[in-house]
Amino acid sequence: MVSEMNKFYLQQVEGFRAEGWASSVKEVLDLLNEKVYDLILLDIYMKESNGLELLSEIRRKGLKMDVIVISAASDKESIQEALQNGAVDYLIKPFEFSRFRAALNGYREQNYLFRTQDRLNQSELDKLSRFRKERTASQGLAKGFTRQTLQTVWKAVEACDKELFSAEDISAISGISRVSAGKYLLGLTEMEVLEMDMTYGSVGRPVQKYRIAPNGITLIIQYL
Repeated sequence: MVSEMNKFYLQQVEGFRAEGWASSVKEVLDLLNEKVYDLILLDIYMKESNGLELLSEIRRKGLKMDVIVISAASDKESIQEALQNGAVDYLIKPFEFSRFRAALNGYREQNYLFRTQDRLNQSELDKLSRFRKERTASQGLAKGFTRQTLQTVWKAVEACDKELFSAEDISAISGISRVSAGKYLLGLTEMEVLEMDMTYGSVGRPVQKYRIAPNGITLIIQYL
């Protein structure tokens, strides 16, 4: 049932196709002996063994494939071991589809660069989610931003039922002023957490509208 759910989610993201599934480490290794896969969505809890042991075995064998861990295991030891063994992302169940999509979009961006470029410059490298997170985390919040207000704004962004939202929308949900909401939305755009569009009505000035960027949920975590 879980595999079917993940397959359904996967099919909603452009550029991905599910090629198979397995419920035990042995079944996975049998599949890997028969075919080459680009990406594995790996649960830690598996029959007779666990996904972390499988991840270690994949690295020991030198198999060239990427792994995104999807698991209810939220202890720091499991997360640290997965990341140290090269997992490109780690999703804790239950998760929102937007977070799942962000993980796959980030992976697709990384995969495209590695397939099309023989060398990467620093700017291209910084576009990859894993390096962008390290870079932005060290910078901290912009001057004039507070973590408490940022948390309020982000909760309003998550609560908004519109794909494109404005400062007025976030102000109405959060209770903070429209000016403050606009300031934080612009800041989140500069942090690459949000993307901004200009929409034009029949009359009046254009309105700045925002949406969550593909890697926005991954990037915002470090600031909350």
